[in-house]
Amino acid sequence: MSCILNIETSTNVCSVAVSKDGECIFNREDHGGSNHAVQLGVYVDEAVKFADGNGISLDAVAVSCGPGSYTGLRIGVSMAKGICYGRNLHLIAVPTLKLLTVPVLLGHELEDNALICPMLDARRMEVYAGIYDRALNKVRNVGADIVDADTYKDYLDRHPVYFFGNGAGKCMGTITHPAAHFIEGIEPLAKNMFPLAEKRMAEKRYEDVAYFVPFYLKDFVAKTPKKLL
Repeated sequence: MSCILNIETSTNVCSVAVSKDGECIFNREDHGGSNHAVQLGVYVDEAVKFADGNGISLDAVAVSCGPGSYTGLRIGVSMAKGICYGRNLHLIAVPTLKLLTVPVLLGHELEDNALICPMLDARRMEVYAGIYDRALNKVRNVGADIVDADTYKDYLDRHPVYFFGNGAGKCMGTITHPAAHFIEGIEPLAKNMFPLAEKRMAEKRYEDVAYFVPFYLKDFVAKTPKKLL
C-alpha cells in the first residue's frame, strides 16, 4: 500500500495529514484564518518528523490543486514541490471541489438520483462550482458562477441537488428551488484527501514536479491599496 503526505491550503483553513494504507495517521488543522505562510511549514515539519520517527517511508505528496485562493494554492503547491524534490517523491494533484465531496459521500444520506454541487466562495455572489453524480462522474465542468435563482434551475428541475462548501452558505437565500438541499460545515481538509489521492496513485496519475501549476480558474487580480491620506 502507500503512505502519502497530504497538504490542503485552498481556503482560509490550513491542514496537513499523513495517510497510510487507507487510514489517516497524522492530522493538523488551523482554522484561524489566512496563516498558511506561517503555519504550513510548521505542520509539514511535524508530519515529516512523525513519519520518520515511526519508520514510515513517504511515497508521495498530495496537494489540493484548486480552484480556490490564489495565494493559498500557490503556497501549498510550492511546499509540495519542495518536499517532492528534496525526498524524490511523486506529486499527486487532488481537485479541491472533488475533495469537498468526500465527507458528503461518506457521511450523508443522499437520494438515489441526486447530484452534488461543491462550491467555493469567489467573492460577492460568485462561486467556483462543479456538478457531479454520486459516483463523481462529471455532469458539468467546473466554472466560476454568478449565482441567482435560476443558475442551476435546469439541474434542479430534474434532480435533487446538494450544495455545500464555503460558497454554498451565501447562496441559501438565493437558490430557493424545492429540490435544492444545503449541507453545512463542509470544508476541504487534508485528512479527507486520501481516498482520492490513493486512487490517483494506483492509476499512476502523477504530476510533473517541475511544471505543475495549480488550477486557479481565474487570473489573480491585484487590489489597489487604499490611500491613507
